[in-house]
Amino acid sequence: MRTLFRLTFFVLLIAGLATAAAASDEKESAAVAAVAPWLSLVDSGQYAESWFQASSDFRNLASKEQWVDALKTVRTPLGKLMSRQLKTSKYTTNLPNTRPGEFVVIQYNTDYEKAPGMIETVVAVLEKSGAWKVTGYYIKRAG
Repeated sequence: MRTLFRLTFFVLLIAGLATAAAASDEKESAAVAAVAPWLSLVDSGQYAESWFQASSDFRNLASKEQWVDALKTVRTPLGKLMSRQLKTSKYTTNLPNTRPGEFVVIQYNTDYEKAPGMIETVVAVLEKSGAWKVTGYYIKRAG
């Protein structure tokens, strides 16, 4: 009887983990899909519009002018986007220095005309409206 209980518990545990993994996979896919048009805005130099399309937390951290100036300083010199490949996406409810929430941290291997071999990290947050919005964007050289 004890073995049957352990086996049943183990099966239920595995089923629960599989369900949780499927839910996080769905959230990761939804966030990646939501981030794509936002990245297109940045790629096409529509920096002000990308600020408007970002999360409310993002807009509260920097003014539109600060965001546009930052991208003109950091992103514009990299040149035209040549390629962007999804590297990883990770669902989490715990990010340092953030309010509690649901987040997906997405990384891309990205090549720009003047800067190949870059890593872009985009952090998406699930807003109260149910929409995934960008709440963080970082570019660094790979390696």
